[in-house]
Amino acid sequence: MNNSSIRLDGKKVLITGVSRQLGIGATLAKRFAEAGAAVAVHGYSNYDLTVGERNSAAANGTENLVRQFKDSGLNVTLVTPSDFEKRGTAERAIEEAAEKLGGLDGLILNHCYGTAVKIDQWTEEYIDSHLAVNVRAAMMMIKSFSNLADTAKDNAITTFTSGQYCQIETDLMAYSVSKDAVICLTRGTAKLLAPKNIRVNCINPGPNDTGWYSGDTSRWCKPNDAADLALFLHSSYANCITGQIIASDKGESVGAW
Repeated sequence: MNNSSIRLDGKKVLITGVSRQLGIGATLAKRFAEAGAAVAVHGYSNYDLTVGERNSAAANGTENLVRQFKDSGLNVTLVTPSDFEKRGTAERAIEEAAEKLGGLDGLILNHCYGTAVKIDQWTEEYIDSHLAVNVRAAMMMIKSFSNLADTAKDNAITTFTSGQYCQIETDLMAYSVSKDAVICLTRGTAKLLAPKNIRVNCINPGPNDTGWYSGDTSRWCKPNDAADLALFLHSSYANCITGQIIASDKGESVGAW
């Protein structure tokens, strides 16, 4: 479903993890802009080309997507691509987005770092990369966002977790640990930021057909499904919803399949 009835006119939203044509991030950016929001996007194509989902990965992927969106008449602005593993980059992305859009009232943390290795391949560097990108960067971005938020407005943050909290794949242990931390972060910041009129919710998009798997994906969700939910969470329809972990996964998390 592409829910075109939800409007976000006047909203100013930063979306991270926008670098691949087939990814959830690109779909989020397109759908939010189509709903009337001013959208800033951040991505890091080098990740896709080296350790990430390589299908539809391209050098300068974020820049190319922004160019396509602008050519389609959508209000999408580029935030300088950077590696969130490096200290300070996450906060700078918030500052740049707020400067270019004239403020922010929405933040979608869709970026992630994930690699699969066996336990005998665990290293401190391997673990630190996952925690730096998936947890530390998210925490620092939420802090920066909360510092500049206009508390007279309705502000919303959406994080992304993974179905690993239901069915752990042991070869993705560092990723699983970091994504469980995102759930804790969501619940904790929802409580901390409620007095500032900032709602914080988390989406588990489940197995999602973003081009990385070549097998049967007929039971999987599509990027547009996650976008529908995110649009709702950033709209006035969700004014009373905060601190929730929402699985949009066709029942994968409860063993429906």
